Amino acid sequence: MAVDVMKAPPMRVVIVTMDNHLASAAARAQRLLSKQLPGVVLSVHAASEWAADASTLKRCIADIEQGDIIIASMLFMEDHFLPVMPTLTARRDACDAMVCIMSAGEVMKLTRIGRFTMDGTTRGPMAFLKKLRGKTDEKKPAATAGAQQMKMLRRLPKLLRFIPGTAQDVRAYFLTLQYWLAGSDENIASMVQLLVNNYADGARKGLRGKAPAAMPIEYPEVGVYHPRMKGAEVHKCMTDRLDRVPTMAGSRGTVGLLLMRSYLLAGNARHYDGVIAALEARGLSVRPAYSSGLDARPAVEQFFMKDGKPSVDAVVSLTGFSLIGGPAYNDSKAAEDILATLDVPYVAVAPVEFQTLELWGESDRG
Repeated sequence: MAVDVMKAPPMRVVIVTMDNHLASAAARAQRLLSKQLPGVVLSVHAASEWAADASTLKRCIADIEQGDIIIASMLFMEDHFLPVMPTLTARRDACDAMVCIMSAGEVMKLTRIGRFTMDGTTRGPMAFLKKLRGKTDEKKPAATAGAQQMKMLRRLPKLLRFIPGTAQDVRAYFLTLQYWLAGSDENIASMVQLLVNNYADGARKGLRGKAPAAMPIEYPEVGVYHPRMKGAEVHKCMTDRLDRVPTMAGSRGTVGLLLMRSYLLAGNARHYDGVIAALEARGLSVRPAYSSGLDARPAVEQFFMKDGKPSVDAVVSLTGFSLIGGPAYNDSKAAEDILATLDVPYVAVAPVEFQTLELWGESDRG
């Protein structure tokens, strides 16, 4: 007997992540989904808000308890994942799918997507992936290794497409990761469509196949950004062509800005635009650049240097992270090396993003 999806209860997709920079992209994705998959409700919860407002944690726990598809990402710090671990664990086997990416090991082990899990019970797919990965070359710099991993991430879904069984669940997992890392509103919507199409169950099983997901839209891994950038190859004011970045006539100097790619893709860049406008108002040309991940070296080498010498007069980082590394790792020696080679003034701005001004002032760093 066919299920009337219009009369079925809402399909709740819950995203739990570190901060709320994807909230605006998720809101636009929800509008896309409401047309293509009526009845699908998407909610985003930011762990960075829990310390300042306990009610946000309560809302997150309540949504997890009712979530049909749950995506947990960027939950590295204990203050972020420990408060929701009991609820995630309790919901894991009751929901349609739980996809955990780029998080602490305790969180990653909760992944259950079809027949694929990360709790050690499905060894076949993981052994297959290790063979595909091959041996890592410890002599290669981390930036090169990261580029290789991104290349493999894009190749894996294409290879796994032709392998039946659990490999299709592994493919869906890596496609989810690919959508997330290129988190525009279009990709967030397609990520939800992919998971609903493959894993909606029970009263909502009729949603499967209603709106097939497009493949992930790819954006430059290393590139430049400017709110006034124009050109056929420019998408979301991003490109890998430096000549598209506007320059100031009679500039007093050039400042290289390091930005977070994920904020640009999510359309959450007004704070970056404000800094760019303020610097330009002082007669400076601004060269805003980004690297995927948390290693800024590719952006520095490609857009702030030429022929081994600096092509900017100063560098300001607006990422909120170290030059090389984030919550999971930090390579201060590599950062020292690239800064010594660059040899211009470097300022790392500490944004008030993961806490309030009051909490920052009360901390050791504040």
